[in-house]
Amino acid sequence: MRLLALGGAGAMGRAAARVAAALPGVHELVVADRDLDAARRAAAALSADAPVPVRAARVDVTEQRALHAALAEADAVLNTVGPYYRYGLDVLRAAIRTGTHYLDICDDWEPTLAMLDLDDRARAAGVRALLGMGASPGVSNLLAARAAARLDTLTDVYTAWPVDVGPEPDASLRDLDGTVSAAAVHWMQQISGTVATVEGGRLVRRPPLRPVTLDLPGGHHGTAYTVGHPEPVTLHRSLRPDGDAANLMVVRAGTAAYLDVLRADLDAGRLTNETAAADLDHPTARRTLRAAARAPRLRGPGTLPPFFAAATGTRDGRPAVALAHLRGAEALLADMARATGVPAALGLAQLLDGTVRSAGVHPPEAVVDGERFFADLARECPGVEVVEEL
Repeated sequence: MRLLALGGAGAMGRAAARVAAALPGVHELVVADRDLDAARRAAAALSADAPVPVRAARVDVTEQRALHAALAEADAVLNTVGPYYRYGLDVLRAAIRTGTHYLDICDDWEPTLAMLDLDDRARAAGVRALLGMGASPGVSNLLAARAAARLDTLTDVYTAWPVDVGPEPDASLRDLDGTVSAAAVHWMQQISGTVATVEGGRLVRRPPLRPVTLDLPGGHHGTAYTVGHPEPVTLHRSLRPDGDAANLMVVRAGTAAYLDVLRADLDAGRLTNETAAADLDHPTARRTLRAAARAPRLRGPGTLPPFFAAATGTRDGRPAVALAHLRGAEALLADMARATGVPAALGLAQLLDGTVRSAGVHPPEAVVDGERFFADLARECPGVEVVEEL
């Protein structure tokens, strides 16, 4: 297969492409980016270790004719162009038109809803599309499925990822060219306005940064904060919890307070997503003081794992809580590009070899073989394993 890596010159695109180039069935890798020079540099770097030919191409996803032409020449596309609330839906539509199998790392809930609505079109075109196959969403969804499988009935399900706890975080909020990253812009989008969550088994919209206090198996206890993400949207459809579902940030109280200050200014129109992301990279004195006044009122993460999924319900007729998290993932989680890119490539392996069999638009937990995925992850990242507690 010829694989098109859209955004392949970016940090996450390069990390995913490096693993994807060695997948069985890939016979050519095209690194595509709107910056041709960056694409050429990335292709040259990947060529040193790739077992298949690697070439560069200029593709700007906002230029429909060029996008369609590039997709028409590919059998599958790995789309790492963000933020997805701006670009994700158009790229998937184009892939369906050209009959190109599709995988992305979409971490915005708004386009996830819209892309899931393209399921009938993808089925009619024979296109297999896998959405949100990164760390969160992606690994988090598969952990949620593992936790839910330990229960007889499911009430609540939560997924959580670390901001400034656990392993030393990848603190970079800027791309190599010095501009704020798409991931940072996405983050500001998802801490402002209202976001998708599940309450009482219904998908609703609520303000983000709401505290959720959890008592989990293994003595794990603490408070995390809601953030917009695709997991509640897709887990609502696939696992069907009859209680609540949310995606959470495991974050220190001081950082949560600063994010809340940014949220207030975003909602008031004093900041855009881009200027808020730049402010987060270089906090201003005035917002720091405002955050300091709020921080004492907020609770911290306590002993919560940094990256986990938890489910509540019943087992053998009794209330139960199931926890699934990763042991030995410190190095993986400290590098955002690798933590996102490696799972994307491992999900792509299942898309390309037919493990993901059905045409249509799918979230990870609906079609990815979780046992195989975590075994592949352990081989790619030695020492990483799933821990389940009940």
